[in-house]
Parts: sequence; C-alpha cells; structure tokens
Amino acid sequence: MKPIRAESYVSLATFRRNGEAVLTPVWIAPDPSDDRLYVYTNRTSYKVRRLRNDPRVRLAACRVDGRVTGPWQDGRGRQLDDPSEVERGFDAVIDKYGWQMRLALLTSRLSGRYADRAILEIRLDPA
Repeated sequence: MKPIRAESYVSLATFRRNGEAVLTPVWIAPDPSDDRLYVYTNRTSYKVRRLRNDPRVRLAACRVDGRVTGPWQDGRGRQLDDPSEVERGFDAVIDKYGWQMRLALLTSRLSGRYADRAILEIRLDPA
C-alpha cells in the first residue's frame, strides 16, 4: 500500500456543523520538505467553508470516482492565506500533476474563476 502522499486521488472528509462527514475526491500533493499536504480547490467551495468551522479532516486513498480504497487517516486542514505559502502549495500540486494541473488552471482562467483558486494545507495526526 502506498503512503497517502503518493496517491493520485484522495477522499477528503470535512465535517458539517452537525458532525456529518462530507466526502470529496481531490488531488493531493506533498510538500517536498516536510509533512504538509496540499489540496487545490475553489475558495468558495463548501469544503473550504466547512474547514473554517471545523479544521478536522480525514483522508483515504480513493479512485477518481471517490470510491475509497484505503484506510482513513485523521488530520487538520486550513486554507492558506500567505502568498508565499499559497505559491509553495501550487508548486507542489503542479509538480505532481503536471499538464493536468496546468489544464485546470487554464480552464479556471478562461471561465473567470482564476481569482477563486485556493490551496488547503493538510497535516495528518501522528499515527
């Protein structure tokens, strides 16, 4: 089994105010120098809103359709605001996903959503 940081798709569970988990398949990229993981998303997405209310997250390997294929790991997440941290997160995602991420960024530019780009930072709890 691959470590979560090496998976192509990960199911990200964020939590509603009532404690119910909401699962979303996402791309995840490791920071090359430490234990942080980065997720590219839209800053207006519900997962970002849920993280503002409750930083708890759970991650598990999944397929592109979101079907979970690995064990769950607990952690904490937050939206990055510092421009240098955001750039570091984008670089990590671009390094891992290459042309796919560049295509996603081009699509966001063409659709007028480029300003809504966001990077989430995830730190897994110690095992």
